[in-house]
This record gives sequence, structure tokens and C-alpha cells, in this order.
Amino acid sequence: MTFPDIVPDFNTKLPELRGRLLANQSLKELTWFRVGGPAQVLFMPEDEADLSYFLANCPLELPVTVIGLGSNLIVRDGGVPGVVIRLGRGFNEVTALDDDQVRAGPAVPDVRVARVAQEAAIAGLAFFRGIPGAIGGALRMNGGAYGGETKDALVSARGVDRRGQVRTYSNADMHFTYRHCGVPDDVIFTEARFRGRSGDPAAIAAEMDKITESREATQPIKSRTGGSTFKNPPGHKAWQLIDAAGCRGLTIGAAQVSELHCNFSDQSRRRERCRHRDIGRDRAQAREREFRH
Repeated sequence: MTFPDIVPDFNTKLPELRGRLLANQSLKELTWFRVGGPAQVLFMPEDEADLSYFLANCPLELPVTVIGLGSNLIVRDGGVPGVVIRLGRGFNEVTALDDDQVRAGPAVPDVRVARVAQEAAIAGLAFFRGIPGAIGGALRMNGGAYGGETKDALVSARGVDRRGQVRTYSNADMHFTYRHCGVPDDVIFTEARFRGRSGDPAAIAAEMDKITESREATQPIKSRTGGSTFKNPPGHKAWQLIDAAGCRGLTIGAAQVSELHCNFSDQSRRRERCRHRDIGRDRAQAREREFRH
């Protein structure tokens, strides 16, 4: 799949742009599943100001998609039309602040936030050790694990909307619910501030080690997965419903429901080249069987 090259148009219209623009750039290398087609345009902004400049001058009718670590992402085989924005350098700083706060960019892996907080004797952020993603995704979906959620620790967040306006959101402005935030979908988060509480570094490290041990024992963390696929329905655990429907190890093409944790898709043990449609059909089959059960 090849899209029309519109990068020259951007280069002409945005002379002050500092970030990289790449036409028909493969996205599969940027995701943990290693599947999918190209982005019509891949844009990697230098910083928040560069992102704002780009969005302010990007035609509103052109689709814009943002990606982070790609740990919870499946790219379709036909690729992604429009612009795909990947936040990297310029968005990956994390700093411990006064008053038991941590400031982090959206490209910072969640585990780094947990580590920086631990080193600064800030308790209450260790749960980030159990989330295999970056802070941008945690903000967008109220990421949580092991008894903690993003909403429990967030003080404020910054973001840039589709027209290039920089906005600030309080915790209340985020309208967090289970695995969801109410900020408009076109806002791209650029910074977050979290607050924990004073703690003992050794105790925090022990808590993080316990989370690591639990993940290694119950999740296929050394395989190519995208983390948990389905939300937990009220009063139930998704993996238990999938298991009860007989879908543990279900295989379609080169995609497989993990035998270790049924809410994970695992393609690392298959020799065939996995495609987006294999993973999609595999999860759709699991969901259909679950409903029938």
C-alpha cells in the first residue's frame, strides 16, 4: 500500500517546522505487535511549540492520528491515511519536583515515572510499574494496574488541540472514568504532573518488585503482545470470561490468545508472519464465543 506523497506540500507551507516528516513510512516497527502498513505521513515534532505550529497549519480535513510506544496498538494492514504523529524526543523528560510531584512528558514510559518517584522517595506512583505503555496513553485511557489508576495521582495535564491551541486540564477537567478520559479526542497530551506522598524508597522499591514478579508470573511480558485487550465488564474479569468460553490458546492465522493470560494476544510463538487481520479475527472470535457462553 502506497499513499500519495503530500510531504512536499507541508515543506512548502510550513517553512518553520523543525520536526521530521516522512512519506509512506512503515509503522509496524513502531508497534509491539510488529504488524501493519505505512502512515501516509509520519510526523515527529521536536517539542510542544513545533507540534502546535504543525497542527495550526495542518488542513482540518486531513486525518491526524497520534501514537506513543505502540504497546497497545494494532495498525491495519492497509496503513493509516493522513498524518500519524509520533511523540519522541522533546516529550520524554521526567523530573521529580517539590511537594511530592513528578512532571513527565507523554513519551515517557510509565515504568520510568515509577522509578523516578521511587528514587525521590515519592510513594503512590508505583502502580505505573505495571502498565506497559507511556504517559500519553495513561492520560488518554486512565491507565491503571495493581490497585492504582492515573486519575488517583494526576494533578494537571497539558495538551494541544487540533487547531494548535495549547490547553491545560485539571484532574476534574479530564473527566476520568474506567479506562477513559473525557478530553476531546483531537487533543494531543504534551505534559502531565502527578502527586504522590512522602515514602520510604526501600518500601517503594519492594512494592515495585512485587508488581514485577506478579506480571512475570501471570502475563506474557516477554512476548509480542499489546497488553490486555478487553475492558473488565462490571463485576467480572475479562480474562476469566474468555477462559470460560474455551478461548485459551485460540489460534487464527499467526495470532493466538495467550495461554498464560487470556486477555492478551500473543503472536511470538508462531513462525508465520502475523497480520492485522489475524489479530483482529482472533480477538473477534474470542469475543463472539464469550457472548455465546
